[in-house]
Amino acid sequence: MLRVVLVVLLALLGLSMVQAEDPYLFFTWNVTYGTISPLGVPQQVILINNQFPGPEINCTSNNNIIINVFNKLDEPFLLSWNGIQHRKNSWMDGMTGTNCPIMPGKNWTYHFQPKDQIGSFFYFPSISMHKVAGGIGMLRVHSRLLIPVPYADPADEFNVLAGDWYTKSHKVLARLLDRGRGIGRPAGVLINGKHGKDASGKDEPPMFTMEAGKTYRYRVCNVGIKTSLNLRIQKHKLRLVEMEGSHTIQNVYDSLDLHTGQCFSVFVTADQQPGDYYMVISTRFTKYNCGGTAIIRYAGSNMPPSPDLPPSPSGWAWSFNQWRSFRWNLTASAARPNPQGSYHYGSINITRTIRLRGSTGLVNGKRRYALNGVSHENPATPLKLSEYYGITDKEFKYNIIGDEPPADKSPIVIAPNVIKCTFRTFIEIILENPERSIHSYHLDGYSFFPAGMGHGEWSPEKRRTYNLLDAVSRHTVQVYPKSWSAIMLTFDNAGMWNLRTMIWDKQYLGQQLYISVISPERSLRDEYNIPENSLLCGNVVNLPKPPPYA
Repeated sequence: MLRVVLVVLLALLGLSMVQAEDPYLFFTWNVTYGTISPLGVPQQVILINNQFPGPEINCTSNNNIIINVFNKLDEPFLLSWNGIQHRKNSWMDGMTGTNCPIMPGKNWTYHFQPKDQIGSFFYFPSISMHKVAGGIGMLRVHSRLLIPVPYADPADEFNVLAGDWYTKSHKVLARLLDRGRGIGRPAGVLINGKHGKDASGKDEPPMFTMEAGKTYRYRVCNVGIKTSLNLRIQKHKLRLVEMEGSHTIQNVYDSLDLHTGQCFSVFVTADQQPGDYYMVISTRFTKYNCGGTAIIRYAGSNMPPSPDLPPSPSGWAWSFNQWRSFRWNLTASAARPNPQGSYHYGSINITRTIRLRGSTGLVNGKRRYALNGVSHENPATPLKLSEYYGITDKEFKYNIIGDEPPADKSPIVIAPNVIKCTFRTFIEIILENPERSIHSYHLDGYSFFPAGMGHGEWSPEKRRTYNLLDAVSRHTVQVYPKSWSAIMLTFDNAGMWNLRTMIWDKQYLGQQLYISVISPERSLRDEYNIPENSLLCGNVVNLPKPPPYA
C-alpha cells in the first residue's frame, strides 16, 4: 500500500528522475584475518570490517556503489560481484583477467552500478582459494519506486548465505591443489557463518524472528565452493518469487535445490502454531550427509523446535524436474517498466553455437581441469589490460579452442583461454559435463536463458526440447553428471568476461575461460574508458595510456 501511495504522489507532483544523477552509496571496508570456530575448531578466516559474513550492500537499481577496500592481509586480494553485470564496465568485475590485485597494505576503490538490475546477489574474494575463507556478503538490489513488483511488500527481509565449509585454511587447500592432491569433502555447512549447534551440541540462539500471520522474504545464496544444497523449513512452504534478478512464476515448494553460485528469494508466511522451527540446509548428490540448521522463532514464543527434521529429497530426477518447473514471469516488470516477457529470446536467430566440454587430466603429473582441452592460466598482465593497451600478441592468443570439443583425447594444454564473441550477436553455448559429479557454471557480465538440459551428449536435435518461451533469465546454471545444459544470450555488453565453473577447486585448476566482446566503434556508447584510479601491473606499467574512447 505504501508503495502505491508514493507512486501516486510522485506522479501528481510531476517529479522525474530521468535528469537526476543516480544516488551514491559509500562504503569503507577493511579486509583482515580473524579467528573463529564455526565448527568447533579455531581457524583463520577473512573478515571485512571484523564481520563474518561481510557487510550487506542494500541498494536500489542504478545506485552508484563506491567501496574503498583496504587490504590488510599478507597476500594480494580482489573482490568480485556475483551476478552484477557491470554494463560497459568490466573494469570493476574484480577477476584476475580484468583487474590487477590490491597488494598487501594498499587500497583500491570500486565504483559500479547495478544498472537495470534487481534481485539477490553476493560478493566474494576471487583470487586463489580465498573464497574458502570468507570475505563473502549479500548484495540486495531493490526495484526503483516507480517500478511495480508482482507481490506485496514483505514484513521484513532476511539474508541466508549458505555453503559448504572446510576447517583447513585457504592456504593449506591451495597447497594441496598445487601439489596435485584433492581437497577432500567439506566438514559441514554454514548458514550465515553458523552451523546451528554450539560446541556442546546445543542449538544456537534463533537466527530469524517472524510475527504470526505475516509474510517474510528470505534471500538465499549458495556461497560454497563444491556442493549443491537443499533448503527446507519445518512445516512451512516456500513461495519462489525471484531468481538472480528475474521475477518468477510464484510456485510453492516444500524444498528447493540451490546449486553452487546460485541465489533465489522465497516468501515464507508465519502461518503455523507459534514456536521455534528449524531451517535445514544440507548437501545434495553426495555420498555423505552434511548439513546445518538455523532456528526461526515466532515472536513471543519459547516453544522449542521439533527434533524431527524434514527429509532431503533424493536423486537427480527430482532435481531436474524441479528445474523444469521454474518459469519466468512474463508480465512482471524487472528493473525497467516494460514486462520481462517483451524480450522474445526464442524467436532470435542463433548466429553461433559454442560447445564447451569439461575434462580432467594430468599435466606434469599434477591434476588439471579444462574446457575443450585447455586449462586456463592467468598471464602476467590481466587480459583486459593487455587488450586495452594493445599488447595481446605478447601475452596470449585468442581462440586457441574451437567451437567444438576436440574429437580425440589429446593431452590438456595449460594456457590463457580467451575466445572472441562478436558484439551484439545471439549465441548458444552448450555446457557438457562428462563427469560423475555435478557442475555449476557462471558467466560474468550477463544473464542468460537456460533453455535446455538433458542426459548424455548434446546434439542439434536436442533443440526440440528447449523452452523457448519462459526460461528464467539468470547468471548461473547447473550441469548434472554426464549431462548437458544449453544457454542462450546476446553478447551486447562490451568487455572481458569470465565463464567459470563454480566448483572452486576445479576453477582454481583451470576450468574457466574468458570471453572478449569488443565494440568495433571504440565508443563510450558501448564501453567506458579505463578508470583513472585503475591499478596497473605486469607489462603495461610503463606504457602510455591509449587514446580515450569517443
